[in-house]
Amino acid sequence: MGRFGIAVALAVWAAVLWQSPAQAEKRVALVIGNSGYQNVSRLDNPKNDAALMAETLAGIGFSLVGGRAQLDLDKPGLDAAVQSFGRDIQGADVALFYYAGHGVQLSGANYLVPVNANPVREADVDFQMVDVNVVLRQMQGAGTRLKIVILDACRNNPFGVRGLRASEGGLAQMRAPDGTLISYATQPGSVALDGGDGHSPYTRALAATVRLSGLDLFQTFNQVGLAVMRATAGAQQPWVASSPIDGTFYFVAPARPSSAASPVQEARLSAAPRLDPERTPLTDAAALRELRERLYELNFDPEVPNGSAGLRQAIGKFQQRASLPQTGEATEGLLARLRDAEGLKPWGSIVYDPDKEKWGVAWNHATRKAAVADARAKCGTAKCPVELSFYGGRCGAFAVSPQAWSLVDRDAVASAREAALSACGKSGKACRIVGAVCADGSGR
Repeated sequence: MGRFGIAVALAVWAAVLWQSPAQAEKRVALVIGNSGYQNVSRLDNPKNDAALMAETLAGIGFSLVGGRAQLDLDKPGLDAAVQSFGRDIQGADVALFYYAGHGVQLSGANYLVPVNANPVREADVDFQMVDVNVVLRQMQGAGTRLKIVILDACRNNPFGVRGLRASEGGLAQMRAPDGTLISYATQPGSVALDGGDGHSPYTRALAATVRLSGLDLFQTFNQVGLAVMRATAGAQQPWVASSPIDGTFYFVAPARPSSAASPVQEARLSAAPRLDPERTPLTDAAALRELRERLYELNFDPEVPNGSAGLRQAIGKFQQRASLPQTGEATEGLLARLRDAEGLKPWGSIVYDPDKEKWGVAWNHATRKAAVADARAKCGTAKCPVELSFYGGRCGAFAVSPQAWSLVDRDAVASAREAALSACGKSGKACRIVGAVCADGSGR
């Protein structure tokens, strides 16, 4: 969150008009959507997104590998699909690879995740996943004139609490080989929204935009970026990397010229007017309760747990962190954005009861609620109302003296200890650390 704007890497290309697909172009696409993961969190939308893209591409002149979208592929199935793609694009003018599903980056490389992947250490990745560079090599080896790679896979690392601790969220930026354009659903290293209406915001915008006539390759993906930013209120920024492209490519060729010049069409996700979800207030009691719970799970607490003022403050803090307008309003759009947010893992928590001088600590939990419950269970009969919860790579420390105490979280356990001692020591008494841990259990 917070890194918004629109930035598209454009290359210089020769002004040579390609022939329309009906006349000469051979266009081949491999469309993959993985939703039914067996060992990590399932995804609702990729299978729908892949079906939508397959139908859209077939309608504008692409032949599809396998004749349709390839859904829920395991490792052998994904390998076989990429090999078939490499064979089918021999002699093609345009090769397009589309993937929706889980993807991870590790040591600067991007991997597509088959539905049966179950790595327990980093070395398993080479055998259980597919490096995107394998796809690029298939395209380069075929000698295809234009190569397009589309990755709607920029989600959180689903294996973060297991063996792939070095993997980061989102995908890494790749170098585009000759004649290649690579489009990411969001900026490298950032996490894209999965969408709450059956399709991701990125794929919905892409399917709408490639049907428009007269947009060249770069205009198309620029319009996709603008449409996604509008649909997500700036929370998601698609990204494009490209090498120089020889010629001008249109998904749909321009209409025949007329005496009056027509303005360039702009991508819109829906032709029909609709209510803006960002301005549609939540009124349902169950939806409002869900909103509170999701804010809590993202570490945005209402200062007054059950009051409207506290909820507005929590929403405002979330909007500030996400670089959104700080309205403090509970809306349908806000709830949809919170639903799309990936779970933050792992969670750690330190709790304390100043009256009874009891405390508890927990780590390596899948949710904040679970971490807090585990920590409070170690307080015995004390309620331990004071809570410090932290996630991912954050670490917490707890310092006390006879007159003061301090709970602090930082990026490393050593700096958390130092900060806790410093804050506690302001009372003028010597303090000691009684508990310190990182969310993943390290640093104890």
